[in-house]
Amino acid sequence: MSTINLKDAKAGFSGLVDRAVEGEFVTITRHGKPVAALVSIEAAEIARKAMARKRPGLVEYLKTFPGGDFERNSAPSRDVEL
Repeated sequence: MSTINLKDAKAGFSGLVDRAVEGEFVTITRHGKPVAALVSIEAAEIARKAMARKRPGLVEYLKTFPGGDFERNSAPSRDVEL
């Protein structure tokens, strides 16, 4: 992965696109801080699909375990002196 500042990225944009098409990740910086990345369309699609995938909540996750159907104990709880 290479890093380039914004001014140089503007000047050599077509070369950066060629590098991205070849599979390289190009990080673009502004004032020394990363602000954007140039990647191939395939890498962008993979990232988009990964971000769009809905992850299950805790309850849904626990239900996927074998025997995940739990029955609630209907007996009243015991009295406790504090």
